[in-house]
Amino acid sequence: MTIIENLKIKYPGASAWPFGDSAEMADELADLVIKGVKTATCCSLSSFKNEEESPTIGGYSIILNGKGVPVCVIRTIAMRIIRFCDVTDELAKKEGEGDLSLRYWRQGHKEFFQREGSYCDTMELVAEEFELVALL
Repeated sequence: MTIIENLKIKYPGASAWPFGDSAEMADELADLVIKGVKTATCCSLSSFKNEEESPTIGGYSIILNGKGVPVCVIRTIAMRIIRFCDVTDELAKKEGEGDLSLRYWRQGHKEFFQREGSYCDTMELVAEEFELVALL
């Protein structure tokens, strides 16, 4: 049995995934979760609808690093839909990236969603807040 299979037994219904769209981003963002700096994430509503396993409130996620190795487990504690243009300073800070400012968040996420092909200032996002459950 693999590590992920064992974790899915311990955390029923857990999905396993990396943050971001590159190995470097996956490592960087997973490290922020481990350090307790990152307690939120978001994705486009369109990508959320196309995921095989979408997070749910109370559900577990096994976070993978850039090599696909599990590094921690998180539990979703809140979710909401928010437009890109309506993201707040509070959410940007909880995302834990860069200087924690809304300005930094907007620029980095605009670039990310442009790479995804979904960027629009009024696009809908699924914002997820989570707590760290286990370090692996």
